[in-house]
Parts: sequence; C-alpha cells; structure tokens
Amino acid sequence: MFYALEQMKDSYSNFDFELDGDVKNSIGRLIHRCKSLKELSQVHSHVIKLPHLLPNHRSFLTSRLLFCISPLSLSYACKIFSLIQNPTLFSYNAIIRANSTNPTHPSSSASLILYKQLLANGLLPDSITLPFVLKECSTRADLIAGRGVHAHGLKFGYESDVYVQNSLINLYSECGVSEDAHKVFDEMPNRDVVSWNSIIISSLRSGELDAALQLFSAMPERKNIITWNSMITGFVQGGRPKEALEIFRDMQVSVDTVYPDKVTLAGVLSACASLGAINLGRWVHHYIERTGTTCDMVLGTSLVDMYGKCGFIRKAFEVFLGMPEKDVLAWTAMISSYAMHGYGRDAIELYGRMEEAGVRPNAVTFVAILSACAHTGLIDEGRRYFQRMGKHGIEPRVEHYTCMVDILGRAGRFDEAEELIGRMPVSPDVFTWGALLGACRTHGNIRLGEKVARLLIEMEPENHVFYVVLCDLYGKSRRFEDRQRVRSWMNDRRVEKGAPGTSLIEVEGVVLEFSVKGSPEMEMEMPMERLKSVLETLDNEMKVDEKYIETLL
Repeated sequence: MFYALEQMKDSYSNFDFELDGDVKNSIGRLIHRCKSLKELSQVHSHVIKLPHLLPNHRSFLTSRLLFCISPLSLSYACKIFSLIQNPTLFSYNAIIRANSTNPTHPSSSASLILYKQLLANGLLPDSITLPFVLKECSTRADLIAGRGVHAHGLKFGYESDVYVQNSLINLYSECGVSEDAHKVFDEMPNRDVVSWNSIIISSLRSGELDAALQLFSAMPERKNIITWNSMITGFVQGGRPKEALEIFRDMQVSVDTVYPDKVTLAGVLSACASLGAINLGRWVHHYIERTGTTCDMVLGTSLVDMYGKCGFIRKAFEVFLGMPEKDVLAWTAMISSYAMHGYGRDAIELYGRMEEAGVRPNAVTFVAILSACAHTGLIDEGRRYFQRMGKHGIEPRVEHYTCMVDILGRAGRFDEAEELIGRMPVSPDVFTWGALLGACRTHGNIRLGEKVARLLIEMEPENHVFYVVLCDLYGKSRRFEDRQRVRSWMNDRRVEKGAPGTSLIEVEGVVLEFSVKGSPEMEMEMPMERLKSVLETLDNEMKVDEKYIETLL
C-alpha cells in the first residue's frame, strides 16, 4: 500500500496538472481498497502532502477518507472533519453517522450539534442525514428533539421516504410513545420489511402482544429472521411462552425459508424453561450440536437455565462445566438451578468457586444464593451472604429483604423477621409480606398471620389468595365466625377465585394445557364425565393388579 502511494506521488510530479483528475480517481479507488485504519491514515497523509492537488479534489478525497475512517475511529474522524474548511453535505452525513452510531457518552448530543451547524451553513438535510439524527434522538430517548427533526422531515418533503419514516417509528418506540409510532406507520404510503419489523417491535415493547400478533399475521412482506426473533422473544418476555413456541413451529414450516439463529434458539430455550418443555429443549440442544452452532455464553447459559428449571440438574451442570467461558449470568443460572431444587450446599459451594474464578456477583446472584439458603434452612449462611452484599458494592433491594424474611420465617423466627421488615430502607411489597404470611401459615402463627393477611388485603383487595389464607388461618384456630365474615367480604367486594389451576404436558414437542375445565387445545375435547369414567376404570385395574401381586408374594 505504501509503495503504491510513493509510486503515485513520484509519477504525479512528472505529469501535467491536467492529470489531476486521474490521480483523484486512483486515490479514491485506493481508499476503498484499504482494510485497516493504519492504511487509511497512510493515504490521508499523502492526500495532505501531494503537491498541486486541486483544492476541490483534495476536499473530495478528504470527505471519502472521513466516510471510511468514521466507523473505525470517531476521534480521528472528528479531527479530519475539523480541518475541512467548507464541509459538504456528504462530509456532514459521514460525521453525523459516526457520532450517532458510536456515541462517546450516553448523554452526548454531538449529532444534534452537527445537524444545527449543517442548517446554519445553509445546507439542507437529505434522506441520509435525518435517519442518523433521529437515531441519536432514539438512543438518548430525546422525544422533544426527535419531534423537532420529525417536523423538519415534513418541511423538507420526506414524509414519503421509507428510511426516514422507519427511523421515526423507532424513535417513538424507544421513547415509549407507541401511539405516535402507529400513526407514522399507518400514514406511510410505502412500507418495507423494516417498517413492519419496527412497528411489531414497538407493539411488543409497549406490552401490546395481541396487536403485535395481528400485525405479524397481516404482514405482506416476507418475514425475515428479525421478524421471527422479535415475536418469539417478545412473547417469552411478555409471559406467554406457550405462544412463543407456537410461533417457532410456524417459523419452521413457513415459506420464508428462515433458519433459526442464536437469538431464536435462546428465546425458544427460555420458553422451554418456563413451560418445563424438556423434550423440545433437548431438541434445541441437539440442533445446536448437529448444525455446529457455536455454543457461546448466551446459548450455554440458556441451556443451563432450561435444564435446571426442568429439573435435570446433572445435565445443567454438565453443560455448565462444558462452557469454555462463564460470565456472572452463567454462574448465577447454575446457582439458581441448585437453589430451586433445594441443593443449598451445592449452591454455596458453587458460589465460592465463582469468587475464586474472579467473577463478581451481581444482585441476581445474591437473590439466588439467599433463595438457596431459604430452601435449605441455612439461617447463618443466609445472614452472612446478606451482609456480604455491601462488600461487592451492591445495595440490598426489596427482593433480597424478601429472601431474608423467607429464611427467618421458615425457621419460625418471626420477631426477627418483623424487625428486619421494620428496618427496611425501602417499602416492603406484597412478596415480602407474602413470605411472612406463608411462614405464619406453615407454623400456625395465627396472631401474626391475621395481621399480615389483613395488611395484604388492604394492599391488593382484588387478590383472592390473601382472603383464602386468612380463612384457612381462622379455620385452623376454629374461629368459624371470623372465617364466614371474610367470605362475606369476598362476596361483597365481588372477589372471585382466579382461573383454575392448570397442568402442562408435552406431547411430541407440543405443550398442552389442562385444567378442571378441560383443554382448549383439544379439537374434540373429552367430556368431563367420560374422563372420570376412564380414571375410575384405571383405578379399579390398578387395584386388581395390586391384589394379583399380593398373591405372588
């Protein structure tokens, strides 16, 4: 590269100035062949030093260098821009793009400042300028500035430009103004797959999962991997993992010919973890191995979490050990798996190994380790870890206090639990009081249980669970009149028990849900009387088998 530049410089000095255009084109081609910042900086130094290069050609080449350098080094690009006497729109677009995609600080507003300079210098923005300025507004969630740029888009005639309109949808989505995002989308004369993806993501972010599903179904464009991943991840995070798996099955048989990537697989594993769908989770694991997909920390952690929540602790630990690199999320997932199934000592041992590995715990790690102590009755250890949080610069949150209340409550140390709640720097929530209420129910502490249950009813008067627990406490203490009074409260306040409990079973990768009312997934549902008859027949057959076994003994 350097040799070619020197040759060009030597040959240039032997030719007339009329060949300046050829030199400009040659250097321009050379710029686009550069593969590193070092090579670009070499070209830049020769552009500065080349004699007799016309000013407009030097300015053009400097702008091209600015465009190529800006993604690699923002500071270098800014220095180049500062040396341009009369920046063109191309130069402004390059430096605005660099600042919006590589902000030096979250509160930086360099792109907006440059945009104002552009306007002050008499230049008009184009369809490249506005999307990058809107990108900075989105990053900073600056709704006021974004609306101003939106007005400029209308003023300069870009209300039909699909790139500008897509950027506006993303702006209003990032700023939490889903209504305006939908308004922009509805008024777009032309839409592409990015438009549909943007409005679907906006709906998912605002919790409008049904609206997102309607848009997804109505989408005329071929869905790409971003579309499918957004829907799967959005429904998992929105608490509807079963539908997320249905979307994944649709993706596998769709005409779009889209193959799952790491984001897809992580989302599906998360859904499997929520539903206990171990067979599908295993299929995903085999798919990763069969296709040679790199099992990075995200996928590895997702597998650990899935196996742990499905109850396969050994397999979770096997995957965990096989991970070449482990971050705090991976360690926390394995600790949580131990805690969830009552392996408190194993969780504590693993926490010690994490600290030995030099991995700093986070707030979620301490929730996991405190839960492990609660489920195993390790009171002193729980206190020690609670106090250790401060050494790691972590301020205990309400969930950490809830775990400590649970630890003390399970051990029957109600006075200490009440004292801890009284010392909380944050207001205890329903989960904190709920942990104490559960302990009162377990240990039969009627006096404190009554007090806590009444407090919870005041906090959430529509939640039937607290009424039921209070009735149970009164029933155990034979205070039947009080129990009847609570039931009257429920009737007067029209508090009804929630949906009936459900069970989930996985059949050939499909998760079916059953309750006392039946299964909504079954096209020809078995009547309840017929189901009872089948169960009675099975019960009788089991009794016959039992008698037959007794005759053989």
